[in-house]
Amino acid sequence: MKRVSQKYAIGDLQHTKKQLLQWAQQFREVVFLDSNLHKARYSSYEAVLAFDAFTLLQTDYEDGFDKLTAYQSHTRDWLFGYLGYDLKNDVEKLSSENFDGLHFPDLFFFQPKKIIFLEEGTLCFEYLSMCEDEILSDFAEIMATNINESYKAGLKIRDRVSFEDYTKGFRTMMDHIKRGDIYEANYCIEFFAEEAEIEPDAVYWKLNAISEPPFATFAKFNQHYLMSASPERYLKKTGNKVISQPIKGTAKRGTTQNEDEKLKEELFLNEKERSENVMIVDLVRNDLSRTAVKASVEVEELFGVYSFKQVHQMISTVVSAVPESINPVEVIRSTFPMGSMTGAPKHSAMQIIEKVEKTKRGLYSGAVGYFTPQDDFDFNVIIRSILYHKVSGYVSFSVGSAITINANEEDEYHECLLKAAAMKKVLEEC
Repeated sequence: MKRVSQKYAIGDLQHTKKQLLQWAQQFREVVFLDSNLHKARYSSYEAVLAFDAFTLLQTDYEDGFDKLTAYQSHTRDWLFGYLGYDLKNDVEKLSSENFDGLHFPDLFFFQPKKIIFLEEGTLCFEYLSMCEDEILSDFAEIMATNINESYKAGLKIRDRVSFEDYTKGFRTMMDHIKRGDIYEANYCIEFFAEEAEIEPDAVYWKLNAISEPPFATFAKFNQHYLMSASPERYLKKTGNKVISQPIKGTAKRGTTQNEDEKLKEELFLNEKERSENVMIVDLVRNDLSRTAVKASVEVEELFGVYSFKQVHQMISTVVSAVPESINPVEVIRSTFPMGSMTGAPKHSAMQIIEKVEKTKRGLYSGAVGYFTPQDDFDFNVIIRSILYHKVSGYVSFSVGSAITINANEEDEYHECLLKAAAMKKVLEEC
C-alpha cells in the first residue's frame, strides 16, 4: 500500500506533542512513542504517532506468533502494537491462571492509515494514499487543539500484596534458588484501583514529566489504555543487526551532586546488582544466538550506569547479526519474554513466577513498538506503566525486582516501592 509524505514546520516541540496526543484521542487505535530528547546511540525518532487502523490483528496467545508472522509478511507495512507477557504460553508449555482485572488481548497490532513523525521543528505526515487529502486539514486541527493542563486523578491506590505476603513469596523464590531450580527470578506485585474514571492522555503526561524516559509510550486499543514511562529497550532490529539492552540494577537519585555521584558509583560496584546483570546478559546472549549468524553475538557494553530523573539504572547492551532470510517475528519469538522480566533459567523462572505472583501480568512485562516496511522493528519493555480498562474502570500498575541468592526481602520490597512511587503519585494526586 503506497504512502504519501508531507512536512510542516512547527514551533514548540513539547507543546506540539501534547496537541497531537490530545487530538488523536478521537481514534480507536493510537500508539504514541516518545524518546523525550534522549539521543542514545540506537535512537531512531524523537517521537512517532500512529493512529486510525486500516487493518489489525487481535488474538490470544494460542499460535500468536504464527498469526503475527503471517500478518507482518502479508502487509509489509508499518505495524504498531504490543506483545503481552502471556505469549510465553505460545513459546513454552506454560499457562496463566492468576487474577486478571484488565483483560487485554495477548497480542494486538494494527496497520495505521496515518503516521506522524516528530523532530525538532518538523512534523512529517506519512498517510496511506487514500488519506492524502486529509493531511492539510488534520495539521490545521492539530495546531488548533487546546491543551487541558489542570487534570488530577485523585484515586485511592490499593496494594494487591502486603509486605507479609511479599515475604512469603520471596522466601518461596529463595527456596527454589537454594535448591538450584533457578539462579534468579523477577518477582512482581500489583497496585490497583477499581471503578476509576481517568483521562488517560493527561495521566500519561503527568507520569512522563516525572521521569522523562527514552521509551515513553501512550497507547489506546479501543477501551484499553497503556501509559508507560519505560526506560528499557527490549529488542531492536535495523538491517541485519539486532540490539538488546536489558536493565538490571537500580539506585535512587541523590539530593546533591556529590551524593548522586556516590550513589552511581555504589551501583556500579554493587556485587549483587552486577551478578544480576551478568546473569541476564548471559541469558540474552543465549537467546540471540538462536537466530544469529555464527559468532556474531557480542556484549557491546557491560554495567553501563545511566541516570534518569528518578533513578540510576545499570544497563548492558548485547548485539547480534541475523541472516537476511530470517523473518523478523522469529527473532522476537526466540527471545520472548525478555530475560530482565523473567529470570534464569527462563522456563523454570516463568513456572515459579506463575505460582508465586498473585496477578496475571498481561501487558505488563510484555513489549510495545513497531515493525517497519523494511522488516526492521523496535520494542520497549512494558514497565513503569499504568494500565486502564475504560469500561470496567480498573486501573493497575505492577513493579518488581530480581531475586538472587544475595537478596533480602526488605531491600527488594523497598525497591518495588521506589519503582511504584511515580505511578502512585500520578494516580493519587488530587
